[in-house]
Amino acid sequence: MANPILGTLIHAVGGVAASTCYVPFQKVKKWSWDSYWLVQASFAWFIFPFLIGFLTVPNLLDVFSDASTEVLFNATVLGAIYGFGGMCFGFAIRHIGYSLTYTISIGISAILGTIVPLIMHNELLQKFNAPGGYTIFFGMGLALVGIIICGVAGYRKEKDLKNNNNGGEPLTFNMKKGLTLTLIAGVLSAVFGISLEVGAPVAEIAGNYGAGNFEGNANLILSTGGAFITNFIWFTIVGYKKGTLKEIVSVNGIGKKAFYLNMGMSVLSGALWYGQFFFYGIGHVQMGAYKFASWVLHMSMLIFFSYVVGIVMKEWKQVTKRTYFTLVLALIVLVVSFIIMAYGSKLGTDIASGH
Repeated sequence: MANPILGTLIHAVGGVAASTCYVPFQKVKKWSWDSYWLVQASFAWFIFPFLIGFLTVPNLLDVFSDASTEVLFNATVLGAIYGFGGMCFGFAIRHIGYSLTYTISIGISAILGTIVPLIMHNELLQKFNAPGGYTIFFGMGLALVGIIICGVAGYRKEKDLKNNNNGGEPLTFNMKKGLTLTLIAGVLSAVFGISLEVGAPVAEIAGNYGAGNFEGNANLILSTGGAFITNFIWFTIVGYKKGTLKEIVSVNGIGKKAFYLNMGMSVLSGALWYGQFFFYGIGHVQMGAYKFASWVLHMSMLIFFSYVVGIVMKEWKQVTKRTYFTLVLALIVLVVSFIIMAYGSKLGTDIASGH
């Protein structure tokens, strides 16, 4: 039986993985960003999805064989389109900073990645009017309010750090260019959620083969596989042109210790990125009839824990009390929204099961 409260907690684990997946990059030395990104993307979007998929989904090849070619193709293409989102995200950070980029792009993703699939299946009003639907949508709206307040806190943080001359690497502030790239990144991030929804029939087939809570690992391969194709082609070409590809295969260039540390940190990044959607898939199953709430819940968790990680790493140490209060308020609003969405999902599931 589905357990939305357990599902919410599992989504939280995925949120922790997502919010920490790029922290290991801080330990990477004497490698270009292109080399790091190519290695972590290979593990996040290709090696781990296929490896874990084969280990957790019985008769995985038969699952793909039984699935519609159209579903396989569309889910993979949407994943490939999403692959450009990460690139835009990285470029946007250079112009308007990490906090603002992160909050705006993920906020857009949370909205579109939830609403678009419901519209695609003509289920928006049906889910809204279902038992617990009002509560869930209220929780979703509150989560968006929390995300907006996070954005305000992020903006104030970067302004405070700039005034204190303690903002780390200088940014080439360009709000117009940065905002454009952030909007693209947010829309393409939502495309990944839509890709998972389009590939849902593959997960259902995996469930019929006995995959249980791991059924989502089947269609995840399609979405991440598409993203890998895009990034592999792009960064291989860039690495070839810049002459940085040799960093990945040459131990002597930076020494064995540094090489293996860089490789280990890149693999760890890939594992954490994959981990967020490994747990997303398990939590998604537990949401029962209200699986549509999984995406906004996951995205909100992602933002919540990214700011918590920032506090733990003392990134907010130099901000004003006003900015810190704004952040705390945002996190409280997000926590309340998680509780409301979990309660609404449980309410609807209990009514549906006759409890």
